[in-house]
Amino acid sequence: MAVDEFREAQFNLNRIHKAGDFVLGGLFPIQTTSVFPELPFSSKPQDTTCYGWAQTMAFAINEINSNPSLLPNVTLGYSLYDACYTLGVAFRAALSMASGREKHFNLDESCAGSPPVLGIVVDHSSHSVAISRILGLYKVPMIRAMLQIMRRLGWTWVGVLFLDDDYGHDAARILQGELARSGLGCVAYVEVLPWDGDPAQLQRIVRVVKESTARVVIEFIYGINMVRLMEEVRQFWEHTFGCKFAPLPSEWVDAGGRVCTGQEDLGTAESTLLDVSNLRPEYNIYKAVYALAHALHDMLQCVPGRGPFPGHSCATLQTIQPWQLVHYLEKINFTTSFGDHVTFDENGDALPIYDVMNWAWLPDGSAKVQHVGVFKTSASGDEELILDEDTIFWSFESTKPPRSVCSESCLPGSRVARRKGEPVCCFDCIACSEGEISNETDSTECTSCPEDFWSSPQRDHCVPKSVEFLSYHEALGISLTTISLLGTVMCAIVLGIFIYHRSTPMVRANNSELSFLLLLSLKLCFLCSLLFIGYPRLWTCQLRHAAFGISFVLCVSCILVKTMVVLAVFKASKPGGADIMKWFGSMQQRGTVLFLTSIQSTICTAWLLSASPTPHKNIQYQSDKIVYECDVGSTVGFAVLLGYIGLLSLLSFLLAFMARNLPDNFNEAKLITFSMLIFCAVWIAFIPAYISSPGKYADVVEVFAILASTFGILVSLFGPKCYLMLLKPERNTKKSIMGRGDTKT
Repeated sequence: MAVDEFREAQFNLNRIHKAGDFVLGGLFPIQTTSVFPELPFSSKPQDTTCYGWAQTMAFAINEINSNPSLLPNVTLGYSLYDACYTLGVAFRAALSMASGREKHFNLDESCAGSPPVLGIVVDHSSHSVAISRILGLYKVPMIRAMLQIMRRLGWTWVGVLFLDDDYGHDAARILQGELARSGLGCVAYVEVLPWDGDPAQLQRIVRVVKESTARVVIEFIYGINMVRLMEEVRQFWEHTFGCKFAPLPSEWVDAGGRVCTGQEDLGTAESTLLDVSNLRPEYNIYKAVYALAHALHDMLQCVPGRGPFPGHSCATLQTIQPWQLVHYLEKINFTTSFGDHVTFDENGDALPIYDVMNWAWLPDGSAKVQHVGVFKTSASGDEELILDEDTIFWSFESTKPPRSVCSESCLPGSRVARRKGEPVCCFDCIACSEGEISNETDSTECTSCPEDFWSSPQRDHCVPKSVEFLSYHEALGISLTTISLLGTVMCAIVLGIFIYHRSTPMVRANNSELSFLLLLSLKLCFLCSLLFIGYPRLWTCQLRHAAFGISFVLCVSCILVKTMVVLAVFKASKPGGADIMKWFGSMQQRGTVLFLTSIQSTICTAWLLSASPTPHKNIQYQSDKIVYECDVGSTVGFAVLLGYIGLLSLLSFLLAFMARNLPDNFNEAKLITFSMLIFCAVWIAFIPAYISSPGKYADVVEVFAILASTFGILVSLFGPKCYLMLLKPERNTKKSIMGRGDTKT
């Protein structure tokens, strides 16, 4: 048969018609395309017959006509066409129902009156996409169900297979859009399965599936194509999920109007009409017919002047248009006799209920299908997925769902770093930097901890920063405290020895009053070091440097005066020098010490009043620690305080150095020279060490300098004297001390 001849041939549309006041249309595929010859056409297709789904619609309309409360005094009719699983036939049937003509359509003719049918109930096959976007009522909720399953089982990296038809293309497009919008996952690959089931194409798709890292494939395939594909790829995956319309209520046992006695054994009956295992499409057709009937019922209840149309008009019985019926259809809200609620959401989508089915291949090659869950949407838009994971059959040893991700989740403590040019599901995990945390899985960024907090070792939460200061409870603080107290005790012991031997020549010859005052100042120097240990407070910060500066000036002033007295005594022993001692009497000595010390007191007072040292919380030295220290306030004030001590120390050293070779057997100037040499060396080394030491170690350096210089003075000045008084008492005589030349004579 030639192609031109084929084009001119007439095709009879199989139809079941019943007259009524209003007619509803139905378009259902009855026979598969296997009754049609392969392309190119060489013969006319065989006629087909209609049954099954069409009978369901007829049954529903007959039931409505018998219901006195629904559409009273109105009879519904129907025109039911067979789509034959063929797009061309489906189009012809749809146009026939819309125009009332099967062969010719004159677009120039004006349309008047009601159309042949008010509404068309279409099956859920792909043809309905081409005929009407009504299929969206099924498609969008089904994709929502798949997204819920992906979220539940943790699948973020999936492949997509779809049949090369409107349904497949639309579903794949919407799925990819929903994945991108919701951020639930990414598509590893998208493959189109041809209608003709080309073996080469199937093998290519199998190869893509095998080589992909995605362990989950979402398919928008049905009918014989799904069977073919599953047979080809079952060696690569042996577990499949699918969504089907929700199961029918238990009362639904007969779609053909047959009366049941209640004694039938449905488990052994072989009639297709009694096979209720897969009547979801029939039940949805049943609900669709009732939805149209309820919309028509509401429309006929319209009161003139209060209608929803322009001028508050109502639809008339003679001119009812489908768009007017759609207005009422969007607002229906009823419950079927089986207890199922029927309504539409704000998008015009029916509230879906889907079964989640699990396919598994058995050793004999057959497939086992079992119900493992249900997906439901309420009128408020809430979605619920009930999944019995314990009943799911997996083909591997583990009973847990397979992992299907492009990249493993980034644990808390790290952040997601997108890979350039790859899907958002493919990324690397970068550990958060110090001081930053992330406490969520797959966090896109790390957040900084507050100022007084730091990141934990795992970088998943903030912990308070450790506090650092020179404490009495740590080994270093305990050691310095012990040394300070030891020095204080030694000063007390030496003072006791001098008091006990105060009448001996050794004590009297070395200016006992200045020696006692010097021992007191040394004791204060030892004790002031304790102010540098412990938690910094305002009063300790203010007192520590003031006490340190005044104590050391008092000490060095005593040494300076003692050195000046030694020189004065030597000058007085020479001819013409008798008058010099009147300037170095006891009152002058005390006055000089007091004057020199008062200068330091003035410096400290000015420092405290202008820029007083204060406690400071330092976070610059170490980011993970808070260092509590005393801020000196004025660096100039601190420098002047140290400079004044250094000036007196240098002057004492120079005078003592000049008097070191005086002829006395026990020349104290030698001891002063040595003590000042130690003192100056310690404090010269202190300055760079103090500047370069961070945090509490600056306090340690200062305390060490105080203790070292104080011990140096104590041991250098008083050690030899105590040695003679305690161990060489025979040399503690005026003759031995004041003698000249060789001490052995």
